[in-house]
Amino acid sequence: MINPTLRQLRYFDALARHGHFGRAAEACSISQPALSMQIKEMEEGLGGTLLERSARQVTLTRLGEELIERVRDILRSVDELGDFARASRDRFAGRLRIGMIPTVAPYLLPRIIGDLTRMHPELDIQVREALTSKLIQELSEGRLDTAIVALPVSEASLTEVALFSEDFLLVRPLEDEGTPVPSREMLREMRLLLLEEGHCFRDQALSFCKMHSSPRELLDASSLSTLVQMVSAGVGVTLIPEMAVQVETRSAAVSVARFRNPQPSRTIGMVWRKTSPLARQLTQISEVVCLSAGKPRGKQTAPPARNHRS
Repeated sequence: MINPTLRQLRYFDALARHGHFGRAAEACSISQPALSMQIKEMEEGLGGTLLERSARQVTLTRLGEELIERVRDILRSVDELGDFARASRDRFAGRLRIGMIPTVAPYLLPRIIGDLTRMHPELDIQVREALTSKLIQELSEGRLDTAIVALPVSEASLTEVALFSEDFLLVRPLEDEGTPVPSREMLREMRLLLLEEGHCFRDQALSFCKMHSSPRELLDASSLSTLVQMVSAGVGVTLIPEMAVQVETRSAAVSVARFRNPQPSRTIGMVWRKTSPLARQLTQISEVVCLSAGKPRGKQTAPPARNHRS
């Protein structure tokens, strides 16, 4: 038996993730024939078939399924060798892979990248925007160094560091300006527009209203921007996180109001693997994120509610 090379292990992992030779080859920055040849050599060396091939996709064989987690453990350990080396340096340099959820990335990312680049000019910052479930998966597999998400994530293998809390604000049509702010019970009787399933912000909004799901006849949206524009068109009302208000309402004819206590809110935090050699550096990064957000750790800074006209 011939032991597979590290390159072949990475190619096999890419194929398992993408389920397609073309997409895996693109992700690995090689040609599809070269990828196929490397996988074939790996199978011949191991003496077994790892993949079932079809015209449209590839799936793992039983042997492939048994090997993939071991392969990912090996790749994660190899990547952590570089992290150990970086952690021993006085300065923070090299690749930093950060994941962010969509209800955070557009509003914090420009400030975070600017501050990190200024404070650590030798960092190569790579950003991944995805839903929480995807970020946690990629973090666990070693494809991300850290992620900025809504807490808690309740994963035993991850360290959670709370950064700050922020309120949810009510966005409603401009003609509702000055009318009483509805209670959570009243919201259940209104057309409450929400993000599509999979977004943690959707679950948080439903929890505030003590609803298990939204009425089927209402449209869900894939972004906060779409939600606000739907409100501007008179379709209904929505909730958005405080950090998104300035960006998302500047071109919409909507009114923004704050709920009475207890106000709905969320806690934003950073998570990383407990085994990460970069834990000390990531703790420092978390402090930079707090400064970039303009909010002291664990506290919220709430501007007064404002009305917005297009």
